[in-house]
Amino acid sequence: MTRPPRRLSAALLCACALAVGGCATPGGLASGEPAPPVSPQPRPEPLWPAWTEHSDRAPGVEVSTKVPPPQPLENGPEVPEEGGLKAMNHLEILRADPLMRAYAYRGPISAPGRAGIRPPVYQDLTGDGRQELIAAADTESGRSVLTVYTVVKDRVVPIMFTTGLRMEVEAMGTDLLVRTNTDEGIEQAARFRWDGARMTVVSEEKRYSTSAPALGSGWETRK
Repeated sequence: MTRPPRRLSAALLCACALAVGGCATPGGLASGEPAPPVSPQPRPEPLWPAWTEHSDRAPGVEVSTKVPPPQPLENGPEVPEEGGLKAMNHLEILRADPLMRAYAYRGPISAPGRAGIRPPVYQDLTGDGRQELIAAADTESGRSVLTVYTVVKDRVVPIMFTTGLRMEVEAMGTDLLVRTNTDEGIEQAARFRWDGARMTVVSEEKRYSTSAPALGSGWETRK
């Protein structure tokens, strides 16, 4: 008496699966099978709420409750109804800002390697559909300054200012990732996010150079 084969061929297995409910691709859905619902991203939930002072607040909100909100530039130009900040002379805005005035008179630059004002960038960082003005200036020492302006009731309001060596800036949705270096050879990456009043740091990473004594190497993350 002959024995039945111990293994079925792949074609026979798929045929059996079709008879039951369809032959699915590896890791995929069978024909006619509904896609599983998308699970919402988990949010931080404190285990001891009484010990968590700001558990239900967005990052940076606790800072803006202690620090007065940014004020419009005292001598800043009025923002036109059409075009917003993009329709304005960005150098005129910088000259009205006490923190940027000295850099604004250096004039514009179109490439790295010289001191001056980088080309302006416009992007919605507050999520209201209007574009903010992102401006940066480079100095002879290699240090750069970065500032962000928004519009509140037709007035220009600075909502962010930071500085650092060899500054690189990236957009991550409505966040800004600012990469800088220190004199000790430490690379820093700070992520800024709109908190309803200003752009605040929500995370920061540091990478220590192998040449830096007693600091080791690799990224260190702080939130």
